Amino acid sequence: MEPEVPPQRTPSSHDAMTGRVPLAVAVVDTNGLVSHWSSGARRLFGVTRQQAVGCPAGELLPVTGVLDRAEEEGRPGAGPVPDCGLGAELDPPPGGSLLYPAAGRARIDEPGRGRIDVLWWAYPLVGPGSERLLVLAADAGRLGGGGKGEGRDTGTVAPAFALHTDFPGYQELAGRLPEILPSMSVGEATRIVAQVLELGYPVLEFSHRSQVPVTPDWGVPRRDPRHPARSPLGDGEATPAPRTVPRPELDLEYAAVRERLEFLNEVSGRIGTSLDLERTIREVTSAAVPRFTDFAGTHLRAAVLAGEGFPDGPPDVTTVWHRVWVEHNDEPGRWDDTVPVGESIAFPEHTPFFRCMVTGEPVLIPYVSEEASNRISGEFEKRDLRPLITHRSLLIVPLKARDVVLGFMVLMRRPGREPFDDMDRTTGAELAARAGLVLDNARMYTFQENVAETLQDSMLPQVAPRMAGCDIATRYLPGARLGRIGGDWFDSVKLPGSRTALVVGDVMGHGLNSAAMMGQLRTAVLTMATMEMPPSQLLRNLDDLAQRLGEQYLATCLYAVYDPIRSEVQIANAGHIPPVLVRAEDGRAELLTLPTGAPVGVGGVAFETATVRVRPGDRLIL
Repeated sequence: MEPEVPPQRTPSSHDAMTGRVPLAVAVVDTNGLVSHWSSGARRLFGVTRQQAVGCPAGELLPVTGVLDRAEEEGRPGAGPVPDCGLGAELDPPPGGSLLYPAAGRARIDEPGRGRIDVLWWAYPLVGPGSERLLVLAADAGRLGGGGKGEGRDTGTVAPAFALHTDFPGYQELAGRLPEILPSMSVGEATRIVAQVLELGYPVLEFSHRSQVPVTPDWGVPRRDPRHPARSPLGDGEATPAPRTVPRPELDLEYAAVRERLEFLNEVSGRIGTSLDLERTIREVTSAAVPRFTDFAGTHLRAAVLAGEGFPDGPPDVTTVWHRVWVEHNDEPGRWDDTVPVGESIAFPEHTPFFRCMVTGEPVLIPYVSEEASNRISGEFEKRDLRPLITHRSLLIVPLKARDVVLGFMVLMRRPGREPFDDMDRTTGAELAARAGLVLDNARMYTFQENVAETLQDSMLPQVAPRMAGCDIATRYLPGARLGRIGGDWFDSVKLPGSRTALVVGDVMGHGLNSAAMMGQLRTAVLTMATMEMPPSQLLRNLDDLAQRLGEQYLATCLYAVYDPIRSEVQIANAGHIPPVLVRAEDGRAELLTLPTGAPVGVGGVAFETATVRVRPGDRLIL
């Protein structure tokens, strides 16, 4: 009998009462401009990251009172600033400069939503970086209370600060604080987190009696119901603890799964926007950094990248892999010499990369020790991977289609970030599965495109530029990309008596069927031309052949024989566009009037031969 597991649920608005708050996070630099802007800030304020970064913080965030007005107004070169679309009404704290953390409540006008109630926390930052202010904000409407006196059973909700050690599970609370921050380097995040913990953890204060730590909406530290909260004012009155669940770990697990599903959904929407193979690879690789990993490198089998069709059999030590793209958030240039983009390489047998591509299964190394790093790097000749993989977390996932490995992705996380675990391995495998499907579509398109180009090139003749008594120039230019392969053809045939036969035709339709019919008709024309048939007789025989091939085979064709001794051209037309004759003496272009027969394949229509006089220097255009 299977154990009964409490059903997982979608977090309700009441979860906000226990600290689960969708947070907006922004960082302000020394010039008072926004330098980091989270996705939560985009959802709360309705301003995208591209619009926010570089804008004055006072135009976007309801914390004008805590910004250093003197610094903003006296900054050299300061001029008019753009209106970034938000206005706020708030009571600023005393003083123009922020020397200690501050919190407040503001009402702002957001386009499309009207006036909303926002809680905010602001931290002054110090250190070598340019970050000088960290701002957290949340929608007070999601906490179940409106303005003052409008709350439900919770009363007034206000932002405040408290020591993180005041709450159960404070170590996990502090350890997950970096996940609140927008994407930034480990050094920046570590410095900011240390200052936040020192200045006070952001909390929600309910009726000035109960304080609950603010966490992002992936999980919530629960209050212990055995220890009722006390008023920070010291009145000794106990307040009920927030609601608990029987097994909080299930709620955290549910939130972690939801976060990964959101990531996969976002990535799926970003990849596959093009059937270009290399562009698809770049999209897949870039989508994983930095949200899922700090480094991502994608390798494809050289045969796949070259468009040589579907690879046969599993790869081995002789299989050549092409490094198509590398994406990372390390310092620029660090990876360029060791793992350059565009390199072709065969991977050694005793490496995790080889194991992944042979087994077709993800390979996870949660922590690459110095011993493991030395062992892996020692398998490669003339390259030292140790500075890049030591003390990192490594995950290699295969890119497969129809159970054949087309390539693999190397994912790594830097020290200080949570190492890859089994759930990350599952997430990476799902990412690779979706990417493999998109890559296979792009690969098949590339292969079919190469086949079409090869077929068309093989069917177009290699016309000699000089024949007896004439010069010939040709050009094949499809009217559309989809029409590159079809039934169009042209040719020239050397005949006895210094004569030259010229032919141009077009099988109706496009695609391989039209190209196959074109090949048969072209061969027939070449054969009959060498038999020195008159143009009209040649088209009659071609018409009979097309009828025997099938009723659906129709083609237009124009056949001409140029005789330089008689200075004449004999022409017969089967429904094709008439030629143009450009006279050399005055440059006048003349559309030749010819008896136009039906296309070959119709049957029962007579063809006639017309004779056109030409002079030296004239040009005949078919």
